[in-house]
Amino acid sequence: MVIGRRGGQSDDRGRKKSNGSPRASAAGRGQGQGGFRGRVASWSDRPLFDFHLLVGLVVLIVAFGLLMVLSSSGVESYVFAGTSYARFWPQCMFAALGLLLFVAVVRVPTTMLSKYSPWLVIVCVALLVLVLVPGIGSSQMGAQSWFVVGGMSFQPSELAKLALVIWSASTIALFVNSRLDVNRALPVIGLTTLVILVLVVAEKDLGTTVTIGILFMAVLWFGLFKMRTFITLAIGSGVAFVILGLTAGYRSDRIRAFLNPDLDPQGINFQSTQAKYALANGGIFGQGLGRSDAKWSYLPQAHNDFIFAVIGEELGLVGALAVVGLFAAVLIVGLRIATRSVDPFLRTMTATATTMIVVQAVINIAYVVGLIPVTGLQLPLISAGGTSMITTLLMFGLIAHAAYREPAAVASFESARNGWTRRVFGRPRFGAPRKAAVADRDRDRRPPGRTRERAGHTSAPTRVTRSQQVPRRGRARDVPATARRRSGINRSRRAS
Repeated sequence: MVIGRRGGQSDDRGRKKSNGSPRASAAGRGQGQGGFRGRVASWSDRPLFDFHLLVGLVVLIVAFGLLMVLSSSGVESYVFAGTSYARFWPQCMFAALGLLLFVAVVRVPTTMLSKYSPWLVIVCVALLVLVLVPGIGSSQMGAQSWFVVGGMSFQPSELAKLALVIWSASTIALFVNSRLDVNRALPVIGLTTLVILVLVVAEKDLGTTVTIGILFMAVLWFGLFKMRTFITLAIGSGVAFVILGLTAGYRSDRIRAFLNPDLDPQGINFQSTQAKYALANGGIFGQGLGRSDAKWSYLPQAHNDFIFAVIGEELGLVGALAVVGLFAAVLIVGLRIATRSVDPFLRTMTATATTMIVVQAVINIAYVVGLIPVTGLQLPLISAGGTSMITTLLMFGLIAHAAYREPAAVASFESARNGWTRRVFGRPRFGAPRKAAVADRDRDRRPPGRTRERAGHTSAPTRVTRSQQVPRRGRARDVPATARRRSGINRSRRAS
């Protein structure tokens, strides 16, 4: 089963061709193409390999992000707060909270995610409306998109992206499981996304607007909507973003700065110019960790939107390519998990969440190096920001949720303890009601075709499968023993 119909063959077709299990086919490829490749293929086909690799990537990126936040914000934190850890410790707290939520999302039953996703969307829409009310919402960096409570800020548009991912995947899965045309879900998903987009545009948050637009296109692609619908809406979205970019002053300034890199280097091009200076100063191997010049108040938002420039200056081209490699690994692992998921809800949710995380990283890196206009998107898990850290870890939790429920991973829990994995994340739960599970178990234990009489009540006979029915022709030994006794067939009659 593949993520979408755009190229590739299904897993079932591949298994038919290989005439064996995926592990056996991987071993066969390894014997034909070299021992090392065979060992790598066998290693990557182990149960929970995708899950463990994803958890390792998340921990590595979070740790690296905390290190760079401390390095990039230490100077300004000391100037304004008297300590170099003023931004670092809150970021550590948000990372710890996000990791706890990451574990919680993996442990929660799958049906619970799908069941409560509409309510999550409703709550997010209500918060997006409230943040626009003067006196309730707060404005930061020109965007009316923040709640400030007790000195802590919260951005509801980040939570809205998470809600859209879960709810859109749930809606698509509902149509697929009901054997309905998935294109009939387009009005519902499109209208809900449009409402959230209008509210985010009213907040003057261009970066989140772009992200939600990309999220919607990813839902259309991985949800297997018609290609004509996808292309039409992609062109329409592109035109709408161009119009939005040219209608507001602050957005048009960013486009003019991108089209004229040498225009006003002390004004609208100041950030972009300083970011390029920092990258050029880093060279191949960098100036060394903590030795950036740009963070000495030369580069605005060095710890946030432009933290990639500090990485390039301190760690050089090698460090910058390492960051690109980490997100490339996230893309490969996330799409592999989506491909191996058998549930359409998990498959669509995983592919969409992976695409949104990676595309956001690509946009951040692209505008730092000057390939696109500045949009204000953060580098996931690396840039400073509590709301972004928590919501991104929740996104990764959705991907890990699907990886934890791969068929091979679920089967491994029946034969092994899985050590720390089971202690931390528990057993993979899909959310089947306990009463239904007990009823199915009792029904399986009951002899086929036998009725149960209790207190004058006769229950309906258990449905007999085709293999349990008495054939009109054939050998009596092919008939199950219970059916043979019930039908009166003599053991001595072996053939008709």
